[in-house]
Amino acid sequence: MLEISKKLEDVLNRALVKIFPKEDRSNKTSSILSGTKLLPASKPEFGDFQINCALPLAKEIKQPPRQIAQQIANHLQKDNDYLQICNAPIVAGPGFINISINSKTLISEIYVRLNDERLGIPLKEFSTVKKEEKNNNRVIIDFSSPNIAKEMHVGHLRSTIIGDSLARVLEFCGYEVLRINHVGDWGTQFGMLITHLKEVIPEALYTKDVVEISDLVNFYRQAKKRFDEDPVFQNKSRSEVVNLQTGHQDSLIAWQLLCNQSRKEFQKIYDRLDIKLTERGESFYNNLLVDVINDLKNKDLLINDQGAQCVFLDGFVGKDGKPQPIIIQKSDGGFNYATTDLAAIKYRLAPPPNGDGAVRLIYVTDAGQASHFFGVFQIAKLAKWIPIDCQVEHVPFGLVQGDDGKKLKTRSGETIRLVELLDEAIQRAKTDLIDRLKTESRSENESFINKVSTTVGIAAIKYADLSQNRISNYQFSFNKMLSLQGNTAPYLLYALVRIAGISRKGGDLNVESQNILFNEPQEWNLIRKLLQLDSVIAEVEKELLPNRLCGYLFELSQIFNRFYDQIPVLKANEPSRTSRLALCSITAETLKLGMNLLGIPTLERM
Repeated sequence: MLEISKKLEDVLNRALVKIFPKEDRSNKTSSILSGTKLLPASKPEFGDFQINCALPLAKEIKQPPRQIAQQIANHLQKDNDYLQICNAPIVAGPGFINISINSKTLISEIYVRLNDERLGIPLKEFSTVKKEEKNNNRVIIDFSSPNIAKEMHVGHLRSTIIGDSLARVLEFCGYEVLRINHVGDWGTQFGMLITHLKEVIPEALYTKDVVEISDLVNFYRQAKKRFDEDPVFQNKSRSEVVNLQTGHQDSLIAWQLLCNQSRKEFQKIYDRLDIKLTERGESFYNNLLVDVINDLKNKDLLINDQGAQCVFLDGFVGKDGKPQPIIIQKSDGGFNYATTDLAAIKYRLAPPPNGDGAVRLIYVTDAGQASHFFGVFQIAKLAKWIPIDCQVEHVPFGLVQGDDGKKLKTRSGETIRLVELLDEAIQRAKTDLIDRLKTESRSENESFINKVSTTVGIAAIKYADLSQNRISNYQFSFNKMLSLQGNTAPYLLYALVRIAGISRKGGDLNVESQNILFNEPQEWNLIRKLLQLDSVIAEVEKELLPNRLCGYLFELSQIFNRFYDQIPVLKANEPSRTSRLALCSITAETLKLGMNLLGIPTLERM
């Protein structure tokens, strides 16, 4: 309903100018009228929109709020643009104005969405000014970001699927999105890993495919144990760090072997989750770090603190209340995460060919890194690397907790491997499906069972996460996420399955008729919910909260299921039969589109 609401806002503003001429307004009146005046109705019985500005205006201009509301309503009824879209406004309560879109407009909006893959939602238009200097619709989303030689665990799940869903939404809106996987592929830990590899499997450096490091976690643990316990191994590891940084051939080969093996393991997870990323690890920015130091020095932002090059920010203090330095270069000449992240910001915002030319940077990480990114962003602003028309945002998320309210771990206290989590979700979905097939006396082949259980398991995992407000912690529960009842992926999938069932029973969902008619309240409720999709997507684009889209899809499924249970479709007479098939078709396409934007797979049978 975005276009309708924009037209109504224009009509409302014209009415308010006539009632309250700008030259006669006080500062307070102007402030009230410049705020949000047209809001979605709080309840369906109040119509589609509400105008609530009469109440705050009453205190300012000393008039009864109902009198002000009636003046506004009278002016609306004199505006042809309003009359073409809406029914007569109704003044209610102490001074609210309830507005309902008329049936003619609602039906015309339904026609727009029929057989349109974008469901009537236009692409955003972007200016082409200075296109050769900057792709001014380019957004970079930095998400997932596992570390080389470590397995992905449940902690990576939220970053990966939240980042993917945001990328999908922004791409749908028309942005050019770069999905960056900022993997930890550089640093001191590689010294011990390379040393361990050279000593344990030296032939791997010279013979292609001689070894598969199948369990990188154990390999890392072995190297770490040696590093902690063996001083000789420690010294060798530190020397290997220098060898790697200076480009020693054997060290680079070992480093590449470790990175490639990790990529294979990561890709297995990404393939299962249908995630697409461009890897650009910490090593990508290694040659840019010296420029970061020099630039910060030239701008007098660096302070030497006990040999380390640091930045001190106003208000950036430690737990003891003392100023907290952000170390950019350590006293031994090494660099920190902050240095790499600063280099990444500088590169990503710089115009081509020396950078990505992005106008919006989005970092999807756990809330524990909020302080780190706050400091990095502040330094980048002080260095004037962030143009005035660019946004740099941290998108934080909370922890995944177990039933005990603590961080989700195995019974032995270890972090849960992501591959095991996905496997268990699929296995539980398979068990539930087999039990349901027995109860329903249905016979299905193994291929069907595997496809449905895999789809439901992955969908349930993703939706359970995305349906939560990302800022909050949430408790992980297989039983809740796999339930066919409540705000779950299986519930949404079941609504789609019902619609597909109508098609299998002979209902043609490719409706092209111009003879559509609606009479029942269940039909109008479904229509109004269907028309809210563009507003919800715009909200996710702005607020970066995928749970808003999840909430909408859940409410849509609820309203559709009531429509399905209470109103005949295939047995209805014309034109009701075709009209209701049109609503089923748009509902299915809306659910599919919404779930696709969340990265959630769908089914037509389950």
